[in-house]
Order: sequence, then structure tokens, then C-alpha cells
Amino acid sequence: MASLKELCIFSRNVTIFLSKSRTQVSVFFTLFFFTLTLLIFIIFFSSPSAVTTKILASRLHSHSFSSIHEFDFVPVSDTHTTSSTVSAPTNFPTKSWIFNVTIQEDDKSCDIFDGEWVQDNDLHPLYKPGSCPFIDNSFNCFKNGRRDTDYLRLKWKPQGCEIPRFDGLKMLKMLKGKRLVFVGDSLNRNMWESLVCALRNSLIDKNRVNEVSGHRQFRSQGFYSFKFKDFKCSIDFIKSPFLVQEWRFSDKAGARRETLRLDTIHGSLTKYHDADIIIFNTGHWWTHQKTQKVNNYFQEGNHVYNRLEVADAYTKALKTWANWVDTTINSTRTRVFFRGYSASHFKGGQWNSGGNCDGETKPIINETQLGPYPWMMRVLESVISEMKTPVVYLNITKMTDYRKEGHPSIFREAKSKRRPGMFQDCSHWCLPGVPDSWNQLLYATLLQSQQKFSHPK
Repeated sequence: MASLKELCIFSRNVTIFLSKSRTQVSVFFTLFFFTLTLLIFIIFFSSPSAVTTKILASRLHSHSFSSIHEFDFVPVSDTHTTSSTVSAPTNFPTKSWIFNVTIQEDDKSCDIFDGEWVQDNDLHPLYKPGSCPFIDNSFNCFKNGRRDTDYLRLKWKPQGCEIPRFDGLKMLKMLKGKRLVFVGDSLNRNMWESLVCALRNSLIDKNRVNEVSGHRQFRSQGFYSFKFKDFKCSIDFIKSPFLVQEWRFSDKAGARRETLRLDTIHGSLTKYHDADIIIFNTGHWWTHQKTQKVNNYFQEGNHVYNRLEVADAYTKALKTWANWVDTTINSTRTRVFFRGYSASHFKGGQWNSGGNCDGETKPIINETQLGPYPWMMRVLESVISEMKTPVVYLNITKMTDYRKEGHPSIFREAKSKRRPGMFQDCSHWCLPGVPDSWNQLLYATLLQSQQKFSHPK
């Protein structure tokens, strides 16, 4: 039997051991929970360029589309980071972490929206100036007296690859029996008219293109459509400058008021959700006087914000659009595009305060002279990255910023109607002109899975 002294020594040793064990266990669990918390933080709050690109890649490649052959997308790494606040960088990113359309050959990729304009004196417009009857007078610079033509001889050339020449008949065959719809503001109408004219020009019998609705209905209803009889396809435009619903009501005093319903999709969109291809845009109207006032204009539910910054309102509106696309559009049938912000070039003021671009005949050549990347596109990229539906991002912002000479300017009106001090148009584009190149890139995107693209030698 152990002596009392030995038992006391044993008891003291056990106590010391247990004390040390509790300390070690405590340290172990502290380190374990700290590591777990750090991992969770990294997963949920890391840059979308590292996380969402992989998610988007799996989504894009897992979808099969019955309407048009599958695209081949290449996720492109980004050189910039995004932050939770809306701020514009000092220059354009060379790549976007959202999926730009890329061409891949020989283990190399080429972002078709990253490039430069090059002079090509042998280049011919997709349709002759003044030849297309479907162009709005305000875009018809040739008809309104513009006679310099160098702006029609610039070709968009991506860095490291060649894009195919637009083939209207081939595109019509791809669109046979289908419906392509442009939804957005007048910059999308610019692109829509360009495409209709380019496709029409490929036909021998140009009378085989029918207007579905007249100009009067278009102006009042915000809808316009052309049908190509021989291909049983239509190219439509729906006016929806915000994508969400403008609202009019009478207040308690009986005065008529207007708000923008940030939580409600524009009513006309529900009628065309099953189109085969939809090309959305919004942007310029968020810089207009109504939205810039930011007081008592933005509404969610029954609540009208006394004050809401435009960036916050724009984000809410895009999330409403994104949710509508994700819950309404069948992505196995409908291909969704979003066209980026088209640059304006007003000097000396805005469109309603003496801004002008009259006399510009040469594009910007030096990239350092381009404007800052629009904050709206940062927001758009962030919203698209969180969507379930694959969205093809037509990032035309940089390519348009070079083209200060491509706007109608004073040629938005016939010479007989011009007056001193008249508004100049430095936002929209002459047709033929810059939007033809957007449609050439759209065509290249649709064609991408059907043929290889050659790299320059």
C-alpha cells in the first residue's frame, strides 16, 4: 500500500497534468475556430474574379441551347479588383472579369472587345450611306448633309485575332424562324436599325422585308418590328430606357407625379421573354436630369425615397432586372445579351447646356486620352456575376470611347432646320457608322461555335 506522502505526490502530478491538458485543449479549439472563421470569410467575401468566374464557367458550359449553336467561352482573368463602393478607375481595364466574348485558337484567347480602330481605305460600309429607308432622320447623317467619309473607313481590330466580315445572308440563315429583340434606350435603337439595314442590304429583293408596325404606333407604344419574309424571322425593338417601370400617379393634392419603380420590371418585357435572342441595355437615362435630382423620384413598393443616390438606384434596378431574367427566361431557349455603355463626347457642357462635338473628323488615337471606365459598368458586371442565367456581355465601352467623330452632332437635323444654339447629338451614332461594328461583333459571337477564327500572321 502506497504511503500517504506518495499519494499526495501522485495527486499533485495529476492536477498539474490536467491543468496543462485543459490549457492545450483550450488553445487547440481557439486556433480551430479562428481558422474556420477565416476560411468562411475568404469564401464569401473574396473577389468575384477568383470565385464567380469559375461558377460562371460551369454554368455556361452546362447549358445546352436549342436556338443557336453553343458558344465557346473562355474565362478571362482580370487585372483590377472590385470594391463594395462604386468608384471609377482612372483608365479602362484591359480585361473584364465578367465573360467577354473571346476567340480561342492554339491555346490562346482573344477578347474581341479589346482592340483598336485601324484605317482601311478599302473598307465598304455594310450598307451605302443614304440607302436604308429604316434609319431615323436623326441618325441619317448622310441625308442631313455630312460629306466627310473617313469615319466610315475605320475597322475594329481586336488585339491578336481577326474577326470575320459580316455576312448578312449567313446571319439570316442562323436566325431563320427566330425572334431577335433589342430592349433598352435609343442607343439600342441605334444598334437595332443598323442590324436591320445590314441584313436588308444582303437581300436581292429588298421588298422582302416588312414593317410590322407603323412609325406612329412605334412612337406611342415603344415597339417596332421588321420581319424578313423568306427567313420567317423578326428583328424587334422595345423602348425601355431604365428596364424598370416608370410610374405616374396623383398625390393627395391631385398633382401628377412621376417616380421610377426600382422593384418592378418594365411591363412590355413580359410579352417578349420567350424570344430566341434578347439584347438588353440601359445607361444614358441614368445620367439625365430626373435621375440626377435623386429626391422623391425613386420608389420601391409604396415607399418613395426622399433621397437616394443614382448609383444605389441603378444597382437596385439592375438587380430587379437580373431577378426577372433568372425567374422568367428559359435559358435553354433564349440567349441573353447585355450591351455595355456607349461613350458620349460632349465638349463644353452636356446635351442641354451647350455641349458640342461639331467639327470632329478624327477618332482618339492615344488610349491615355480615353475617359474613365463608367461606374455603371462596374455595377453591371457585379450584378451579372451573381446571376443564374448565362449573360453574354457585349462590352463596347472602350471601342466607342475612341470614336469622338462618329456622332451626328449638327447632322442630326437637315441643314434647313438647323438654328444657332441648337442641341447637338454627341451620344448617338451616325448610320452607317459605329453601331455596324457592334453588330459585326454580335455576328462573330453567334458564328463563334461554327467556325475557327484566324490569328494574324
